[in-house]
Amino acid sequence: MHQEFFFNLEKILYEQNIEEKFNQFSDFYDNFKSKKIVFNHNQNSIFKENINSNLKLTHPTKIRRPKFLNSTHSLAKMIHSIAHIEFSAINLALDASYRFKNLPEQFYKDWLEVAEEEIKHFNLLNSTLKELGFKYGDFSVHDNLEAALKATQNSLNFRMGVVHRGLEAKGLDANPFVVAKLESSNHPIKNLLKEILTIILNDEIKHVKKGDYWWKFSNKEQYNFLDICNLFHQFSLAGKKLNINARLKAGFSNKECIDIAKFYT
Repeated sequence: MHQEFFFNLEKILYEQNIEEKFNQFSDFYDNFKSKKIVFNHNQNSIFKENINSNLKLTHPTKIRRPKFLNSTHSLAKMIHSIAHIEFSAINLALDASYRFKNLPEQFYKDWLEVAEEEIKHFNLLNSTLKELGFKYGDFSVHDNLEAALKATQNSLNFRMGVVHRGLEAKGLDANPFVVAKLESSNHPIKNLLKEILTIILNDEIKHVKKGDYWWKFSNKEQYNFLDICNLFHQFSLAGKKLNINARLKAGFSNKECIDIAKFYT
């Protein structure tokens, strides 16, 4: 019995029970890889708010990030904020696969692969949180990524540019700063966390590279990336200091990196 791609993906995307969501995805992804999926590109896509009801939402500017990471509480808070980004990224990858129709099969293969890797990242971080005596949902989170998903729901080009070439690349910029902060910690869990952050960085370079490819593929209006930054100025699409090396691996040109750095200074 073959599953229909978009109908089943919708159920996974909007499933609120995290364990159930991951189990459903695992079964679905196995079927996809085994060619037991059919595509009905006439299937309508719905859009609804998709922030887990167990999370406490707050405005991004109200979230206080710990300056030092020596205490278990401050480390847990930092891990929680990264875990939330990874969980949001799961939904972003699922949503891209679900929302955009009539694309080459490689598009769906790419974003399901990203979803699987984001689930892996979330589980690594969540198990570390549990080791520290906390769980996902114990700290406040913001819905910036969900807002970007909503703002780009009608355009593949904008979705790839804003979310995967913008906000996800911003994560590449942030990674070295988090690692540097960890270096000053004397907590015994810091080496495990550094290993997890290395895994995340290497995978995220591949994710941004996929976003780069599909942004260029869908860029019929011939926007350059600064056009996207201007059009979506409500989102800051790069970090204060760019991770040039990671961005070059992910498909940015050196000139783009110089232009982006100027744009955000």
